[in-house]
Amino acid sequence: MVAKPDIRPSNPRFSSGPCAKRPGWSVAALEGALLGRSHRAKDPKAKLAEVIERSRAILGMPKDWRLGIVPASDTGAVEMALWSLLGSRGVDILAWESFSKDWATDITKQLRLADARVISAGYGKLPDLAQVDPARDVVFVWNGTTSGVRLPNADFIKADREGLAICDATSAAFAMDLPWDKLDVVTWSWQKVLGGEAAHGMLALSPRAVARLESHKPAWPMPKIFRITKDGKLNEGIFKGETINTPSMLCVEDALDGLRWAEALGGLKGLIARSEANLAAVAEWVARTPWAAFLAEEPATRSCTSICLKIVAPWFTALDAEGQAAAAKKLAGILDKEGVALDAASYRDAPPGLRIWGGATVETADIKAALPWIDWAYAQVEAEFGRKAA
Repeated sequence: MVAKPDIRPSNPRFSSGPCAKRPGWSVAALEGALLGRSHRAKDPKAKLAEVIERSRAILGMPKDWRLGIVPASDTGAVEMALWSLLGSRGVDILAWESFSKDWATDITKQLRLADARVISAGYGKLPDLAQVDPARDVVFVWNGTTSGVRLPNADFIKADREGLAICDATSAAFAMDLPWDKLDVVTWSWQKVLGGEAAHGMLALSPRAVARLESHKPAWPMPKIFRITKDGKLNEGIFKGETINTPSMLCVEDALDGLRWAEALGGLKGLIARSEANLAAVAEWVARTPWAAFLAEEPATRSCTSICLKIVAPWFTALDAEGQAAAAKKLAGILDKEGVALDAASYRDAPPGLRIWGGATVETADIKAALPWIDWAYAQVEAEFGRKAA
């Protein structure tokens, strides 16, 4: 029987969103928040603009791109892009996990675009990227938050493409190097890699995307919350801190704290290094753990943020779907009860297993401390469910 570990993670929070706060965070980080102020007043607006400018600098965004704060987290940013930009040409949707499938549903069943093609793959794999047509728009996630499968590069996107490349990068931004020259729209939220609070999204637009916005009028009514243009021109105020609706200045202060922390680490390179170190720690454990494997089948596609694991033990694979789900739930439940790996269950639509957030706010030492607990919890699950499979 596996012995119960003695060492516990200092921070057992491994949720994939909202994610762990930066190391050393406390409510004192919010003391500068401009509460009870209009977000349109000079000083609060300056705070919003500061979030935009610090984000641009850390990510290395080209100077001719626009970046704005928008409502409803990454979901709102993606929906704003889809509703505002699509419809003038055919669109390819790459779908290989829950959220990319959601975007496919919105495009085909809500916007009801007639010329929409879904190029899909199951959990653990990437779709056939060679099918993407550069004459068409393409919508995709950079990192599959619910599958742990990321794009290894953007070689499938042509430099001389006619269509727009619309990228949901919510669990990739600040942890992976995004190739801005291959992208036209990039979205993310504050609640992922920098550990910010929920409900606010970021929308980045290339000059090509701006040109589309100013030349294309969607065939459907546009809710106020999605309107990026005014009188046929880009609403530049959105990209200077003039948000469409009221933001939380408390969340703004928290976002600034995360950005300053990122700068102190050395910016994007430092953030990437921390995330990759977390992936490496899990990979080393997987290599010596016969019952566990990455959900991502190809090493080059393994996410360094949403690290998804599956159980490959013969007793587990012999169970039916209901039994596998119950066993995986039991495993995550033991970790949660012990307080050593909170919110580590796989996403509800994903294959049963574990999902460990490895973004930059997570300390590698905490992941290394949690792994023996996973071994211990697994031994208990095997003892109970292995008999049922026998």
